[in-house]
Amino acid sequence: MTQEFVLETRGLTKEFRGFTAVDDVNLQVREGHIHALIGPNGAGKTTVFNLLTKFLPPTRGEILYRGRPITAMRANEIARLGLVRSFQISAVFAHMTALENVRVALQRRLGTSFHFWKSERSLEPLDERALALLEEVGLQDDADVLTVEMPYGRKRALEVATTLALEPTVMLLDEPTQGMGAEDVDRIVELIRRVSTGRTVLMVEHNLGVVSRLCDRISVLARGAVLAEGDYASVSKDPRVREAYMGSEAAEEEASG
Repeated sequence: MTQEFVLETRGLTKEFRGFTAVDDVNLQVREGHIHALIGPNGAGKTTVFNLLTKFLPPTRGEILYRGRPITAMRANEIARLGLVRSFQISAVFAHMTALENVRVALQRRLGTSFHFWKSERSLEPLDERALALLEEVGLQDDADVLTVEMPYGRKRALEVATTLALEPTVMLLDEPTQGMGAEDVDRIVELIRRVSTGRTVLMVEHNLGVVSRLCDRISVLARGAVLAEGDYASVSKDPRVREAYMGSEAAEEEASG
């Protein structure tokens, strides 16, 4: 029997000295879906990501991957299962080329990322796969460009390529369009749609226009708890969501923008 939910949380809770940042959160992320976590600042979205990827231990609750409890696993074990996180701030090496960045990620997957004594030539077998990943995110012409010289939107695309190098089954994207102009946002939306084929995506995103275009299901967090859940049409009409997230008029403007 196929496991319906690739990723679940049951009663997930995180407390910091009496403050409850994540409060009894039950998520069910379906295989092959693009699922968004939205909510106002301080709602607990990034803390949920930190719990899922083991950067923080939960106070209570359970995390399951394909029905298997993974709550006690370490961050590196979670990544090897295929849960790979792309960070809110671009996490690529500025003074390496795009190709070198992807190659480092491929080395990490192979368990050779710290073999700095190896010659450059010994890494050449990784180039074909690295170039293929750059092509997948539309950066095939930027292979030899230093990352520091790349526009912000292309850096984020490169970060997606390095994430793909780790062969994720579930990609966790933390604010993938933050700080972007409209043209870059459109490019990243299309990129996420393209690379989600055959994968599951869980994303934190503030831009409701992005969420409405991409996501199969949305969980709205407020004060650490799930306020509402459903597709965009139903969630966007929920008066509690309008009030908690950004106000009904602003939400409509954001979704149509």
